[in-house]
Amino acid sequence: MAGIITKIGIFLEMIKFSHTIFALPFALTGALLAAGGLPSLRQTLWIVLAMVGARTAAMAMNRLIDAEIDASNPRTAVRAIPAGLIGKGLTLFFIIAATALMMFAARMLGPLCLKLSPLALFFLLLYSYCKRFTALAHVVLGICLAAAPIGAWIAIRGTIELPALVLGGVVLFWVAGFDILYALQDLEFDRSAGLHSIPVLLGINGSLWAARLFHLIMIGLLFTLLNIMHLGALFLAGILAAIAMLLYEHWLLKDGDLTKMDAAFFNMNGYISVAIVLFTAADVLTR
Repeated sequence: MAGIITKIGIFLEMIKFSHTIFALPFALTGALLAAGGLPSLRQTLWIVLAMVGARTAAMAMNRLIDAEIDASNPRTAVRAIPAGLIGKGLTLFFIIAATALMMFAARMLGPLCLKLSPLALFFLLLYSYCKRFTALAHVVLGICLAAAPIGAWIAIRGTIELPALVLGGVVLFWVAGFDILYALQDLEFDRSAGLHSIPVLLGINGSLWAARLFHLIMIGLLFTLLNIMHLGALFLAGILAAIAMLLYEHWLLKDGDLTKMDAAFFNMNGYISVAIVLFTAADVLTR
């Protein structure tokens, strides 16, 4: 029993389960906006389970598919599979279980969610192979996480509408931007291994400007959402908080200084997603 618990702990660390906080708040934001208030407890539960299942399956697939690449990269050689801490067979089992959870949660959320779930799985699988043939892997990752608020909106309203797509665009450009910054850590390895990324394509300075552009588009889409949904001052305050944190994130990594990557990538982006959902909840629930 202790061995099973240990393996589960290793698996959760391998997929960085705690980083679910990046996308989950945006899924809840989509649910709040779609409901115009608090969604039901049942809806919230299945949205959270669908999100957890999808992200768990996606990260585990990425670790499994990239195991050989990770083994040859000094930064990632300590990950669980190349380090021999967990086997590929057990990882595959966890992928199947997480996918089943996602599909079942999608079924409980409605027919359109279930119909669209294979499309979500396609993009989750595609992302793991993208670095082998395109520099746009960051954008594909953004599309994967953009499914969180769009799926939550569909779960509440049963249809896809413009605000859901705009919020999905917010997540897409936010994720793609910070993933470009994160990929700077592997610039030299990716070049030597023949892998593709924006940093490989544009270099350090070009990547910094690409990330800034993506985050500028993200902010523009947040203002678009503010206008089309007639949101109020509290949502605007959330946008301003996100702007301040993005500016600080980019300041931390100015000139390609990666020594503060943890603070810039993990801390700031976690704070941004939580701030957006909290200010959205405050705005929606006080009107």
